[in-house]
Amino acid sequence: MFRIWWLVTIVLGLYFLFDTGMEWKKLIYVDHLTISTNLFGTTFYSLVGLHASHVTVGMIFLLLVIGVNLLGFPIETQKRRVKFLSWYWHFVDAVWVIVFTVVYIISTR
Repeated sequence: MFRIWWLVTIVLGLYFLFDTGMEWKKLIYVDHLTISTNLFGTTFYSLVGLHASHVTVGMIFLLLVIGVNLLGFPIETQKRRVKFLSWYWHFVDAVWVIVFTVVYIISTR
């Protein structure tokens, strides 16, 4: 069951990064919104970019843990690392709720 949920987490993380990239592509090339366009552009790219960089770091470690597990090492031997990574990932999730609220809800008013 661990592998299934870990893989779901990886897929959702990769989807977030892909979707962020597609959104940035549209904003830059279609809407012409760059980091230097205005205060919103600066805030948007800074907040979402910093968050995406933390998601990328988390993804690297999520992939390492599942890789070690798929090689046959029982997850019980990695409990401390998995617990730390789980806390990190949940923190990144909680920060996303704040970033999303600031960028997509408050700024559109």
